[in-house]
Amino acid sequence: MRFMVIGKATAESEAGVLPSTEAMVAMGRYNEELVKAGVLLSADGLHPSSRGARVHFDGDDRTVVDGPFAETKELIAGYSILEVASLEEAIEWVKRAPNVADGQVGEVEIRRIFTAEDFAEVATPEVSAFVDGVGERGQADAARWRAERDGS
Repeated sequence: MRFMVIGKATAESEAGVLPSTEAMVAMGRYNEELVKAGVLLSADGLHPSSRGARVHFDGDDRTVVDGPFAETKELIAGYSILEVASLEEAIEWVKRAPNVADGQVGEVEIRRIFTAEDFAEVATPEVSAFVDGVGERGQADAARWRAERDGS
């Protein structure tokens, strides 16, 4: 099972304050532990919402709202994707993570990622094949783009 581990934003992360060197080293060690255990699929931090936008959908209408966004507690500062056997295992891994908010209160949300099997009762075989293929194609396209970008 894949789970997204969502690091919630703080006033500091929304202000663009980077974690301390010590916090970054601790997070690097933790991520290395996840990699060695074979459970980390992806992990990234996000720029503050002041550098982002939201697109509001209302029927066929689209409205773009530029950041920053008011409710810091509703924002995401970073994420990881873990592949583990259960929610309980994901929780155990997350409990081992360092608090990169330098002694402040932080919060992490853990959510399971849908797979094609989750839609089995409503999806035709063609839809399931398409859903599975999109992920595979997306990963292949991303790898190709990184290779082109890096000159490999």
